[in-house]
Amino acid sequence: MFSAKSLAFLERFMNCASPSGCEVEAAKAYRAYLADCCEVRADVMGNSIAVLNPGAPMRVMLAGHYDEIGFQITYITEEGMLCFRANGGIDKLNVPSTEVDILTAKGRVPGVIGKKPIHLLKPAEREIPPELADMWIDIGAESAEEAKKIVSVGDLVVVRSNFRRLNDNRFISKGSDDKIGAFVVAETMRALAKRKLKVAVYGVGTVQEEVGLRGAHPSSFAVDPQVGFVLDVGFTTDVPDIPKKLLGDVKLGAGPILAKNCDNNIVLGRLLRKVAKKHKIATQESIGFRATGGTDTAAMQLTRSGVATALLSIPNRYMHSPVEMCDLRDAESAVQLLTETIASLTGKEFFIPGME
Repeated sequence: MFSAKSLAFLERFMNCASPSGCEVEAAKAYRAYLADCCEVRADVMGNSIAVLNPGAPMRVMLAGHYDEIGFQITYITEEGMLCFRANGGIDKLNVPSTEVDILTAKGRVPGVIGKKPIHLLKPAEREIPPELADMWIDIGAESAEEAKKIVSVGDLVVVRSNFRRLNDNRFISKGSDDKIGAFVVAETMRALAKRKLKVAVYGVGTVQEEVGLRGAHPSSFAVDPQVGFVLDVGFTTDVPDIPKKLLGDVKLGAGPILAKNCDNNIVLGRLLRKVAKKHKIATQESIGFRATGGTDTAAMQLTRSGVATALLSIPNRYMHSPVEMCDLRDAESAVQLLTETIASLTGKEFFIPGME
């Protein structure tokens, strides 16, 4: 079970505002949490890099992105309403009536996303999801002049912080994609700090994943790992109307998902499954949502002359919504699997398929 300190960090981390391109709050929390057990540095993009045993020849990189989807202010109307665009993969069905925070130079400004009331919609309009261009953010301003004293065009917007534990194991929060993955990276680094390592380990919190895997490119190039593990979220199929034939049988609380697709090195995948079996660590199998791409694994794998990579996904319900749900047991199993796998490395392993 996670310690009280770990759970307090999780809540603080989840409640950070970290839209793609402005991840400062999450970055500061991540670095502060690891500063007492690792060497910690940052790069110009905003990636955070924690290091253990840096002198070892074999370098292992862990990566979890802490940016989240959100919006950006594009225009302020005469009435003081804020027009906006998507920043990342927004599901427009989830947007109306969402409580948000605008991140201004002077701090957070609360608001709510509004649209035309159902009473005023034509019958045909009621059957069509509204476009983002037909919505606005209301901060309570009475005019454009008043609004412009508070917010500016270009300000980024996030869903209001809303972390909540539902029971001992499950929680909901905006931005679980992928702060839960970055949390697993941080917890793994803390666990490995207590072990005797024969490899160098770099625990990276990455930025701008939601807008094109942008943070993973420079951080992977800088670390130049031979082995890489990416922690992200994956779809569950334990809710109505998501077919298991598409993604497999994936449940909350049954362990992290190990994928088999082009992003995953065959040899490294075998090692993960061998360690999981040896230590009786729960895992789940899936082919993944895509044959390749979509997570920082793809960017890391193609760095320099190539990296042996593996994606571990934390099961997630209601992805890219304000109420993403995850299970702490899946995160715990992921930390244990990563810790035991990395601690078992001698630094002499080969991950070239057919030459291991």
